[in-house]
Amino acid sequence: MFSLLVNIPANAKWSPNGVTIAGGNKAGCATNQLDWPYGLSVDDDQTVVIADCWNHRIMQWKNGDTTNGQVVAGGNGVGRGLNQFNQPLDVLFDKKTDSLIICDWGNQRIVRWSRRSGTTQGNILFENINCYGVAMDEQGYIYASDHGTNEVRRYQLDQKNGVLVAGGCSTGNGLNQLNYPTYLFVDRQQNVYVSDNHNNRVMKWKKGATEGIVVAGGHGKGCALTQLDGPQGLFVDTLGTVYVADEGNNRVVRWTQGATQGTIIAGGNYYGAGANQFNHPIGLSFDQHGNLYVTDWGNHRVQRFSIEKDC
Repeated sequence: MFSLLVNIPANAKWSPNGVTIAGGNKAGCATNQLDWPYGLSVDDDQTVVIADCWNHRIMQWKNGDTTNGQVVAGGNGVGRGLNQFNQPLDVLFDKKTDSLIICDWGNQRIVRWSRRSGTTQGNILFENINCYGVAMDEQGYIYASDHGTNEVRRYQLDQKNGVLVAGGCSTGNGLNQLNYPTYLFVDRQQNVYVSDNHNNRVMKWKKGATEGIVVAGGHGKGCALTQLDGPQGLFVDTLGTVYVADEGNNRVVRWTQGATQGTIIAGGNYYGAGANQFNHPIGLSFDQHGNLYVTDWGNHRVQRFSIEKDC
């Protein structure tokens, strides 16, 4: 995701009940529906874009309009055409070019799609990447996780192969290894945070480092506060606090810097369709006010959890 700078107080709390701001009308392809949504991104005006995976499209929901979204990329069936996607898994805003950067997983490519009115197709930026998550730093470099090679690479437009910034030392659980990396976050110092899914941990790779640091989980698969179960969506605030969608535990967990365990800030009430529940949370983001947004994959919806006003 884009490295949006969000100031969240260390003692912040969120409403335990989420509000559905997109989808939630069972799986489907109407403009008020989603079908297995994955990554999402939130703009300054609280506009949300969502990788609507099984509809092979990117959906946009504007703040205040929770009834119907708008197809802003794809939506022309599954395929390899420039106007098509094959199971997109992540999307972010590129404000400098007023476009969307999209991880087109099934086509093994990263695509740029202009947000200007009348755009009917995208442009391929990079190919032959088993991309799951994408991120962008303030310099405009694009980062992509590749779960096929278990690495993260940094790309610029004239550099098709990219530069290795995390993993790449075969599959494993060493500090220089990843095992099925999914979502990413890049901070202002170009430190890369990775949800190391099959190792049930979040790793931080400092710029230029040859190995990472475990910043969340890393104690095996489980539901204790020291553990994660298939981490997915990822966000880091200006204090360096890590927020992660703990998919298998149906919760969102916060890990402060140096913490030995996390705290649950949303969900954690078994799986279900209640306002305080998830059914496999995957995508995660915040708006500039500190409100939390989560793609609730199995419930085909996006939930917003409002930050408490006294924070």
